[in-house]
Amino acid sequence: MVQVAQGLGQDANAEPQGGPYAWYVVGVLILAYAVSFIDRQILSLMVGPIRKSLQISDFQLSLLHGIAFALFYSVLGIPIGRMIDRRKRTTIIATGIVVWSLMTALCGAAKNFTQLFLARIGVGVGEAALSPGAYSIIADYFPARQLSLALSFYLGAAYIGSGLATMAGGALIALMPAVTLPVVGPLEPWQAVFVAVGLPGLLVALIVLTLREPPRSGKLAAVQPSLGKVFGHIGQHGRAYALIMVGFGLSSLMWNGSTAWFPTYFMRIFGWSASEVGWRYGAVIMVAGTAGALSGGVIASWLRNRGMTDANVRTGLIALAIAMPAGISACFAPSGWSALALVFVFLFGCCMPWGAAAAALQEITPNQMRGQVSAVYLFTLNLIGLGIGPALVAGFTDYLFASDVAVGRSIALTVAITAPLSALLLWRGCVAYRQVLAAMPAPVPLR
Repeated sequence: MVQVAQGLGQDANAEPQGGPYAWYVVGVLILAYAVSFIDRQILSLMVGPIRKSLQISDFQLSLLHGIAFALFYSVLGIPIGRMIDRRKRTTIIATGIVVWSLMTALCGAAKNFTQLFLARIGVGVGEAALSPGAYSIIADYFPARQLSLALSFYLGAAYIGSGLATMAGGALIALMPAVTLPVVGPLEPWQAVFVAVGLPGLLVALIVLTLREPPRSGKLAAVQPSLGKVFGHIGQHGRAYALIMVGFGLSSLMWNGSTAWFPTYFMRIFGWSASEVGWRYGAVIMVAGTAGALSGGVIASWLRNRGMTDANVRTGLIALAIAMPAGISACFAPSGWSALALVFVFLFGCCMPWGAAAAALQEITPNQMRGQVSAVYLFTLNLIGLGIGPALVAGFTDYLFASDVAVGRSIALTVAITAPLSALLLWRGCVAYRQVLAAMPAPVPLR
């Protein structure tokens, strides 16, 4: 077995789990995650100008939003997760930030569908390094009783970033003139927006490099297991891992498919401009998403403290009960504002379970396997959610309903199919999760 590479920082030995520095680390990782979502989601607000400029359909646009990003993001997450389990995590994360920031800026140089598709692949490659590393670092900085809350704070950044992307994107599209750059040449406003949101990520990479690497907890933390042993562990508890990963993957499909197309829904059905959607829908994502993520962490911790060992999975069921009726109703609302109010409730529910879901897998996974198991989880989550979600909605619009104005019905149908399936899998996963958790050895605290 391969030993952990030299160079892991040891300054954090003096830091107690869950202390002030641990929360500072979460804050920096939140910043990185928010930037990643700005770079990832800015595309959803520029459907109109990109379709017009590149002469593409909704379905082709969905491929840029989904599969182009998700395929390599998901696949490369596994080897990157293996690196995370043996090498300095802060360096890996910072390198990923540099890659996705440059590739986001490169999206602005795209002149056709193929070039933009390849650049979006590059964004996914860079972002594949962030969450497996962040999950592993946070799990080493916090005790089990605080882990779901800490991860919920981290994952809440997705909604801050997505909201900022929508708000800033709307403003930038309205204000950004056509520009000309050396070598690249003239850029349309949507292309200049990609450049403007991509390059600031380089500064975030420098901040991440200053973080202290935490020591890896657990008796076998100094041992790097083979990939075969990781999959052997997953296979040994296959029922729990499969039900949790696929169950939350279907929840991700519902969320990603809907949020990718809600801006277009407001523009096509209610006549809102990109700027109006940016400020209104962006604010809803930011407030509802962040509130939902933090509420999910609080609920999971509250249930866990009252003896419900399956609280992390049960939180996903509570989230679906809130999200499903609101999401379907929003697609048949009589006005834009009433639809936006229902979308608020929908996003609140959609955003509740992700900190608890990540914590659930961290708790049933040995420390030295966490990066790789997190990568397998994110592979499943993003291939189903990001890879299929936006394309499923667009496929319904283009091929089932065959009308651009049917985008609302497409979103509603996606929610109606995926939410019940997700709930069924998570409900069955609760028992399997409790069984695996009961068999896990007690963790070895840092201090």
